[in-house]
Amino acid sequence: MTLESKRVIRCAIYTRKSSEEGLEQSFNSLDAQREACEAFVTSQRQEGWRALPGHYDDGGYSGGTLERPALQRLLKDVEERKVDTIVVYKVDRLTRSLADFAKIVEALDARGVSFRICHSAVQHHNFYGAADPECAALLRPVRKGSDRRENTGQDRSLQTQRDVDGWQSASRI
Repeated sequence: MTLESKRVIRCAIYTRKSSEEGLEQSFNSLDAQREACEAFVTSQRQEGWRALPGHYDDGGYSGGTLERPALQRLLKDVEERKVDTIVVYKVDRLTRSLADFAKIVEALDARGVSFRICHSAVQHHNFYGAADPECAALLRPVRKGSDRRENTGQDRSLQTQRDVDGWQSASRI
């Protein structure tokens, strides 16, 4: 199969920095995140990945809220099916809230959009089925609530995939 016959995967790169400190520099944290994500997308070029030209950069916004202009614009573009994959440098650039993470993933899944983390082994493909074991472990407390399941079959399945415990996996991020 030639590169031209493969489906193009439109990759939106999202960057965030909590404080405005250093953003005035000619090359700042947002630029560094974008550069790393662009290199990651380029490394997947043979799979059809292409970085979208638009920038989704939230400089000076906390990851503890979803009320960020670039994130809201990105989620709108996801809703309008302009994005196939979201690429972030680290998962905490997307959000620092486990509940918000679950909301974002749910919104992405509703549109068939995945997200990839360029600086981690954790990769999200879909919320319920083919999620990486570490990503599944991160989401497990949100999906289950605070109670342990009576049926631990799913937990054992994740453990056989190198996952020991959701909280341990989350702490590695």
